[in-house]
Amino acid sequence: MGVSNHSLVFFFCFILCSFVIPELVFAGVTRHYNFEIRLQNVTRLCHTKSMVTVNGKFPGPRIFAREGDRLLIKVVNHVSNNISIHWHGIRQLRSGWADGPAYITQCPIQSGQSYVYNYTIVGQRGTLFWHAHISWLRSTLYGPIIILPKHGVPYPFPKPHKEFPIIFGEWWNADTEAVISQALQTGGGPNVSDAYTMNGLPGPLYNCSAKETLKLKVKPGKTYLLRLINAALNDELFFSIANHTLTIVDVDAIYIKPFKTNTLLIAPGQTTNLLLHTKSHFPNASFLMLARPYVTGQGTFDNSTVAGILEYQTLKHQKNLPLFKPNLPALNDTSFATNYTKKLRSLANFEFPANVPQKIDKNFFFTVGLGTNPCNQKNQTCQGPNGTMFAASINNVSFVMPNTAILQAHYKGQSNGVYVPFFPNDPLIPFNYTGSPPNNTMVSNGTKLVVLPFNTSVELIMQDTSILGAESHPLHLHGFNFFVVGQGFGNFDPNKDPANFNLVDPIERNTVGVPSGGWVAIRFLADNPGVWFMHCHLEVHTSWGLKMAWLVLDGKLPNQKLLPPPADLPKC
Repeated sequence: MGVSNHSLVFFFCFILCSFVIPELVFAGVTRHYNFEIRLQNVTRLCHTKSMVTVNGKFPGPRIFAREGDRLLIKVVNHVSNNISIHWHGIRQLRSGWADGPAYITQCPIQSGQSYVYNYTIVGQRGTLFWHAHISWLRSTLYGPIIILPKHGVPYPFPKPHKEFPIIFGEWWNADTEAVISQALQTGGGPNVSDAYTMNGLPGPLYNCSAKETLKLKVKPGKTYLLRLINAALNDELFFSIANHTLTIVDVDAIYIKPFKTNTLLIAPGQTTNLLLHTKSHFPNASFLMLARPYVTGQGTFDNSTVAGILEYQTLKHQKNLPLFKPNLPALNDTSFATNYTKKLRSLANFEFPANVPQKIDKNFFFTVGLGTNPCNQKNQTCQGPNGTMFAASINNVSFVMPNTAILQAHYKGQSNGVYVPFFPNDPLIPFNYTGSPPNNTMVSNGTKLVVLPFNTSVELIMQDTSILGAESHPLHLHGFNFFVVGQGFGNFDPNKDPANFNLVDPIERNTVGVPSGGWVAIRFLADNPGVWFMHCHLEVHTSWGLKMAWLVLDGKLPNQKLLPPPADLPKC
């Protein structure tokens, strides 16, 4: 019996596809990375310091993957500090052991030890990032995660000529571990950074830094995809490129309805992808890219500006071109911040639906803000308000880190002495949250969790308080994306405000700014078993206790249960 030509072609294609292009045949590939945690001498602003790095790089290496790929990242700790790495924004479906926050999902990796983070990227594509998740080590331990769509799947916007990641960070002349250690001892606010950076470079507006400037070289008449990441410890940032319009197409690895703007706002923990359309002809000029903070709190802050340069490439060597500078909003321009965030809408189309929970099983109301603890220094006053120590809390509970990992304690059924499964759903004592502050600013301290049955649909209102001054708080939820269905100023009104919620195309993200003197409403489906940290991404507030955790129980089906811990899970 003869074999048709079609069959032969199919057979040879199958053989070739199997060996030559496995990614076309299988769902994803396994990618291996090695992270060696080492001390490295790095110089910025004419100041050399020994800092903790991954593979000697500052910022650390980029991770590339495609949606559906499995990542095996071996982290080997060669320094004296305890280390843990968080893959910020990765859903970690049933792989909570790889999420990374120290003492929440794992004990940290001790000196001389290693751990393999093992997870698969499910249903995500865009820009995320990795960073240390213990003390203030993320000041130097961070880098981009670039997730490309599956092979053959296009972006829902014009294909860019080229892509550039830009990761914002800070340069500290001091050792950040000493900075936060001193602040926690004295009870006062910590010192601030010496410069902001783009891809580790402070740029020409700082002393002794002209040579350490990020330069983006572009061609006329092209479209570039810029992947922006805010990895700074304590500051939301405005960003703009002189004489260029930016088209925002993605935030927190979620495609959005594209819109044009001259300036964007990006909080610590957030990412933004934008299209930059270059000028059609060589412009005989270069253009500054600037970022500086958006500030709402009362404390001191680094009010400097990081600069990079957008340079057009030409065949002729051009000298002394004029350098244009963008206008950034005022440091405290809350109306710009509000108007900008209101423009963010999910695509919410057939291919990329916005699956907003419509029926809510559990409602929560969390106050977020600062407070105080009594001074713990004998015969001395502390440097916080009225001789106290600064603290921060959610529903007046300032979270206390346990000495062992909560996820392990939960998995083994040994919660006693580690955590309490009773976190208040609402403030225990209601007050005028954004009005005159109460006389008593003291917080309670404890390790309390919210326990949710599998597949609970949650609505959470997060309300800023003016106890020690109103302030914007970028809240990050591990293990989930959530939908931002509403926000406003003043106190949330449960009778009037829900009527204005957007349940059709709200923005979906993993980090949201609770407005200064206002509130934000989010919804998510608790479909990921494990223990999931939620905290302010201003590192100083996390250090003061503005954090909590959600414990999502296993579902009934095998694919709804947390996988067992890996054999090399670090020990405390």
